[in-house]
Amino acid sequence: MTTSEIIRLALAEDIGSGDISTRYLELEPKAETAFMIAKAEGILAGLDIAKEVFQTVDKNLKITLYSRDGDRVEPGSEIMRVEGNPASILQGERVALNFLQRLSGIASLTRLMVNELEGSKARLLDTRKTTPLLRNLEKYAVRIGGGFNHRFGLFDMVMLKENHIRACGGITEAVTRVKKHNTAHKVEVEVTNILELEEAVNAGVDRVMLDNMELAEIRACVKRFGKKVELEVSGGVTLATIKKIARTGVHFISSGAMTHSYKSLDISLLFKE
Repeated sequence: MTTSEIIRLALAEDIGSGDISTRYLELEPKAETAFMIAKAEGILAGLDIAKEVFQTVDKNLKITLYSRDGDRVEPGSEIMRVEGNPASILQGERVALNFLQRLSGIASLTRLMVNELEGSKARLLDTRKTTPLLRNLEKYAVRIGGGFNHRFGLFDMVMLKENHIRACGGITEAVTRVKKHNTAHKVEVEVTNILELEEAVNAGVDRVMLDNMELAEIRACVKRFGKKVELEVSGGVTLATIKKIARTGVHFISSGAMTHSYKSLDISLLFKE
């Protein structure tokens, strides 16, 4: 689904059979000016999407952007100016803000977590724990915040997790079955201890996910296998823990927090008095 299709559906959900609040006001279609203003510090993401929302409602609205995605804003920063029919501005307001606030919240949390990785070689990865149908947008916001995308879905990387392994009877058997297909996709296996890691390495995987391991065990895994295979840590990754995890020397740290535990960035739209 394209961004434009998502925007049209979001507007249809909100406007439905018509914006009765605005309709009953019988506002004159003379040009008015409204400003989007940040009310908190953070990283912007989704400005072009917010712009498209307004122009989908009314192609005659004039949009002026004062910032770009990736910019840091402070409380009181003017982000965008919208000029035109006030009824059109009101109809697009909530949907535009919903996209911009949420994507900026993801970018802002991602940036905070990435900052904690400074001085390490670890890269921060997102997960598939995203809002249904909004994955591309949310993963875009992660990139804007300085993070990297893990697989986008079940189609672009082989990821053998606990239930896959149990269904096959073990790591070696699961990897063997995958390799029979001569797949060109990377193969990653989830493990919970260093013995499972050794089995995965011997099976010839590309990357191993160390799931919910203690720091001491992660360090042991890195020391023994860090030069033989890519190592990724998952589970228990938060803003409070990520720096300690990065210091173990792992190559990747994945977290769903950026896309499921973020706080939307506080942004308002106000008409010029």
